[in-house]
Amino acid sequence: MRTPDLGPMTWRKSSRSSGNNNCVEVGEAPAARGVRDSKLGEASPVLAFSLDTWAAFISDAKSGRFDR
Repeated sequence: MRTPDLGPMTWRKSSRSSGNNNCVEVGEAPAARGVRDSKLGEASPVLAFSLDTWAAFISDAKSGRFDR
């Protein structure tokens, strides 16, 4: 599988982080989405996802597929 081209990303932290640093950030680029550790910021490795893969993940999360 080809890694999506990240290019410049706009990062945002989860609104559920409650101001602590134990959270992830989601980055948006035109052709990809990225996830990184908020504690490390720009030094964090980035998990990259294609837009189709990210959309499928969000859909599954909203539907409760990952709920226990």
